[in-house]
Amino acid sequence: MAASPRRCALSASSLKACRTMPEARLAASGSVRIIGRMSGWIIVSAVLVGLAAALFLLNLSRQVPPAGWPVLLAGAGDLRAIMARDGLAPRFCAGLLGGGALGLASVVLQQVLRNPLAEPGTLGIFAGAKCAIAASIIWAPGLLALGWDLPALAGGIGVAAIVLLLSARSDFAPTTVTLIGLIASLAFGALGTMLVLTHFDALSDLYIWEAGSLIQNGWGTVLALALKLGLVSLAILLLMRPLSAMQIEGAEQLGVRTSLVRGATILAAVGLSALVASTVGLISFLGLASAAIARGAGARRLPARLVAAPLIAAGLLALTDQALLALAGGIEIPAGITVMLLSVPLLLWMLQRAPAGTSALAMAAEPMRLQLGTASAFIGLGAALVVSFALAATFGPGPDGWQFAQGVLFAELSIWRLPRITAACCAGAMLAMAGSLLQRLTRNEMASPELLGISSGTALMLLVATLFLPGLDRYGTAALSCLACLAILACVLWLGRRSAFAPDHLLLIGAGLGALLASLLSILLVIGDPRILRVIGWLSGSTYSVDAAEARAIALATASALLLPLPLLRWIGLMQLGEPVGRSLGVPIAGARLAVVLVVAVLTGVATLFVGPLSFVGLMAPHLARLLGIRTALAEIYGSALVGAVLMILADWAGRTIAFPWQIPAGLIATGLGGAYFIVASWKR
Repeated sequence: MAASPRRCALSASSLKACRTMPEARLAASGSVRIIGRMSGWIIVSAVLVGLAAALFLLNLSRQVPPAGWPVLLAGAGDLRAIMARDGLAPRFCAGLLGGGALGLASVVLQQVLRNPLAEPGTLGIFAGAKCAIAASIIWAPGLLALGWDLPALAGGIGVAAIVLLLSARSDFAPTTVTLIGLIASLAFGALGTMLVLTHFDALSDLYIWEAGSLIQNGWGTVLALALKLGLVSLAILLLMRPLSAMQIEGAEQLGVRTSLVRGATILAAVGLSALVASTVGLISFLGLASAAIARGAGARRLPARLVAAPLIAAGLLALTDQALLALAGGIEIPAGITVMLLSVPLLLWMLQRAPAGTSALAMAAEPMRLQLGTASAFIGLGAALVVSFALAATFGPGPDGWQFAQGVLFAELSIWRLPRITAACCAGAMLAMAGSLLQRLTRNEMASPELLGISSGTALMLLVATLFLPGLDRYGTAALSCLACLAILACVLWLGRRSAFAPDHLLLIGAGLGALLASLLSILLVIGDPRILRVIGWLSGSTYSVDAAEARAIALATASALLLPLPLLRWIGLMQLGEPVGRSLGVPIAGARLAVVLVVAVLTGVATLFVGPLSFVGLMAPHLARLLGIRTALAEIYGSALVGAVLMILADWAGRTIAFPWQIPAGLIATGLGGAYFIVASWKR
């Protein structure tokens, strides 16, 4: 029986539908995925901003009931209404503006540098802004007539230029840029701390500002900030098209002037960061967190990230600030500190996911050596140690000017000078030995106890002992500090296992842990706990409180520490050949590494207990020893100890004399010199 025309038509239409059904399903699933990616960051942004707005309304209702809100708009009311209108409301807007600007700056920096770890805090922009503002307050207050914007911008641009100049030779490799930026932050942060210690009365307001406070006393500052940020953001939006084109190979052949676009974009991003820093203070890692959340929520393309990251950052900062207002019970905790506490773990997580590349720093070539020979180098170092010790003990400024102390005057001064000189000498020797052991263990000439976060463990343990174990003596604290060093280093190695313990990743993880410690200390400083004053002085690398008994103790500890590397020399030498070769020659790799780590933890814990964590002696001393031609493991370890002792003695002497009668902690002097040395070494490579 022949099929009817209607049935044939239905069959044809059904066949066509069946053929097109997979394509339709594919298109539908693709549309769902696109909508999901688009709506993911929109939902996250809306939730964060919505929660921040809800908390703002809650805090507002606590001060002024909703029935009285029309009075706020009318410009009248009692004291609580004035505080709500001119304090709480502009504070909420400042959080939105500041967070949005930092999120936008981070996206732009990550795009132009092709670096997922780039943000104002990791590039040293905030540290430069702090130093410039402090210097302007002290020596050029006239520059602040129109606000802190100009010096903050100049300082941020200056440090960012240094970081990018040193990173250019590695083609702006992500870990290289971030590592140099973090070291620049430490060096310029030490310089800023020196200025604060020597001009405390003039710079006391910088503590609150440095913590990132959103406190406002009216709408003038917020409106001015909104206008400035709007102009800079408009310039960035005009550069969006060439920024997107820069990611294409051969962009210059298409007419894109990449160098000009890169320079203009970085300048705009630094401008955004400096404007926020000058208004609400230093808020590090917020931009990094917002950009990472935006990418994770589906904002893959540049236009989407330029919208998503600022919204997420604005919501995070405003939400954190309003939550602190609601929960702190009247205690003012700056939001910038809390944001850093939440953001640094994200940095550590990103480092575990980032590919382990070979940075220019990790595989830097050996520097030129003076080739003095081992014997000549040790003779020269021994003479330098004697001369520096004698200089520090006898020569210095006094009421009658610079003079050499002799006779009765020397006897009177030696009671104060000799213990701290001995402590500086011994601590420098132990830190240098620890640095040499770490550099040989990791086969990375940029490794040091400070950069691996070991000193941060000592600082944290001292803080815990000061607050919760007030009856613990210094020797008990030293034992706990050694355990803390070991725990921190184990944490660093555990976090770095995903990258096969890549040296650059380990250094960045250690720097991130140091930033966490700084956040905890800043919270206690802002709260005003009087017990923290002792910790703050110690963290600056001070030898002020060392007495004769403690000097004898650290001298005895150093004499014992000189014997610790001897049983490890064979293992250290064989591990330099690589793990397979060392294992084939009978070296227990795991046990050998653990033994070296234990020695490093003990050396660093005891030394840091006396001079604080702010010292780059562990980085510089092995370099200088190799510069003198000392090459073998045993000679380098003890040569580094001599170099470290001389450096710390000179740093302590300089801290006592260059700003007499005020004193600058030796750790700050060593940190400034270490940062400068790191920059010079990076430039030579």
